[in-house]
Amino acid sequence: MQIDLSKVENVEDLRSVPPGEYPCQIVEVRETRSPSGHLRWGLRWEVEHGEWQGRTACWDSLHWSERGMPRAKFVLQILGFPVEGTLELEAQELVGRRALVLVQPEEREDPITGIRRLTNRVPFTGYAAASEAEQAAA
Repeated sequence: MQIDLSKVENVEDLRSVPPGEYPCQIVEVRETRSPSGHLRWGLRWEVEHGEWQGRTACWDSLHWSERGMPRAKFVLQILGFPVEGTLELEAQELVGRRALVLVQPEEREDPITGIRRLTNRVPFTGYAAASEAEQAAA
C-alpha cells in the first residue's frame, strides 16, 4: 500500500458541535486536581435540543482556587445556587443544572507530539440563566 501523508494535517478535531450558543445541561462532573494541586470540577455540557441535541457541546471546569473563585461564583449563580454567604456543595449536585452555553473554538498544540487539538471552550462569562436558554430555544 502506498499512502501520501503529506496532505494529512497533524490536527485532532475534538469538537462535536460548531461554535455558537446552545441550551445545555450538565450531564457529568469529574473531580480532579490541577497541576498546582487545587481541586477542580470538570463539567460536561450536553446540548438539550435542536440540531445538535445529545452531543457534548464542551467540557468546562470550575477551579476551587483563589484565582478561580470569581468565575466559579459566576457559574454557580447562573446555575441557580445562592452565592451570598456560605454554600455547602457536592460536585454531583451540579448534574442536571441547565444554562445557555456559548462555545468558542480553541486550538492548542501538544508540546510532546506536535499535534494540534481543536476543542470548544466557554469564555469567562459565556453562560446565561436557564430561563433565557428556554426562551432562546422556543
